[in-house]
Amino acid sequence: MEQAESGARLRVLVRGAGVAGLTSAVTLAERGADVTLLEVSAELGAGAASWMAGGMLAPWCEAESAPPEVTRDSLESVDWWASHVPGVVRNGTLVLAPPRDEGDIARFGRRTSHFDLVDAARIAELEPDLDGRFNKGLFFPAEGHVDPRLALAALRDRLVALGGTVRMNAPAGDVPADLAAGGFDRVVDCTGVAARPHLKGLRAMRGEMLLLRCPDVTLHRPVRMLHPRIPVYIVPRADHLFMVGATMVESENAGGMTLRSMVELLTAAYVLHPAFGEAEIVETGVGLRPAYPDNVPAVTVQGRTVYVNGMYRHGFLLSPSRARQAADIVFGTAEAAA
Repeated sequence: MEQAESGARLRVLVRGAGVAGLTSAVTLAERGADVTLLEVSAELGAGAASWMAGGMLAPWCEAESAPPEVTRDSLESVDWWASHVPGVVRNGTLVLAPPRDEGDIARFGRRTSHFDLVDAARIAELEPDLDGRFNKGLFFPAEGHVDPRLALAALRDRLVALGGTVRMNAPAGDVPADLAAGGFDRVVDCTGVAARPHLKGLRAMRGEMLLLRCPDVTLHRPVRMLHPRIPVYIVPRADHLFMVGATMVESENAGGMTLRSMVELLTAAYVLHPAFGEAEIVETGVGLRPAYPDNVPAVTVQGRTVYVNGMYRHGFLLSPSRARQAADIVFGTAEAAA
């Protein structure tokens, strides 16, 4: 185990309080590091792509478009989140398509595994409010989901309970003088797209989401609606709130939501259940996801800095695995790519 000096705790500075930063900070603190977390925003989640996330813990569904290593490295994510934050729901994932697109269900099934093929009766058992609306689908029983905003707050509180320090509204550049005086043994940088000057190939992937309130619909699990252009997911949260997302646009534009994206997301919700036509639009959100060319999150090292980045659409799914990898490097038990 690497140590600052004989018998001393490693002092680690973590930059960025998104899902990668908070997960890394908690993992390091649990292994005995003295962790300080710096976040440039004044409030938790402000400007973070993970604040806009669906919070789906769906390793088997993601296999439809992700390489095998994403599934391999995320199989324990549901257990990790359940052991660290409250409110993890383990009701699986339901994949559906309107009748005209039912062929997409077979295509999705060919690219995935660990699902049950379900008919209209089984769909009604799983989601009574969808009774009579869909003829077939796929049910992935081992998956789960979490409310990202509650989860990020819970990780912050856990870090503080472990003796860590959280400083919001921190400068983006130099370490504050009162912290720099004592020095740090390692820096773990989890600043997402802000780290592009240091990370070759890192790009921004625009994502848009809606938050709807619909008292007339109850769902017990995320539903993925297959779409000819993009799959849309509807994720239930407390108080009849539903997160509907998310677009994936190769763009660095962080401006407001586009009309086309809003129409696509709202249409998917309406196709799932017409009661969404009366839903209140509580929030629209736009975030820039950091992504590498292969869309696989990576841990890399430059000098004394360990970068955890490129989370793409796998932030909640892969952050426990990548945080563990970063901690292994910090404590000298593993190496990473330069």
